[in-house]
Amino acid sequence: MGHMYSSLLSDPNVTPDYKTGPTFDPLYGFPEGRKERVMLVTQEEMESVGLPVDKRDYCAHLAVKHRACREKVWPWAFKCGHERHEYLQCQHEDYVLRMKEYERERRLLERAKRKARKAAKEEMEE
Repeated sequence: MGHMYSSLLSDPNVTPDYKTGPTFDPLYGFPEGRKERVMLVTQEEMESVGLPVDKRDYCAHLAVKHRACREKVWPWAFKCGHERHEYLQCQHEDYVLRMKEYERERRLLERAKRKARKAAKEEMEE
């Protein structure tokens, strides 16, 4: 509901489109650069263990580990609580990172709008 309200009603010009990539340079504001996210599991490894497509993200290595533990100790899958917790923690951190990226994009759009408004105001004063 919040995204729908802000993207359609409040100010659609400063709401990032989540379906497309970032519009600003990802390294803008990071003089030393950013840590690149890498997949720790290859596509072939995910396919070989039968990992569902919706779980093939940056936490896939932990999903594979959790799945292997469950197969190893089945029917006592509760013994894999630590692996499950690691996987869910990774999912949460990934979600937080995506939300931070979204918020960064929104703030940069607001900044660009403010700068354009200020430039237009100075243009009219001249």
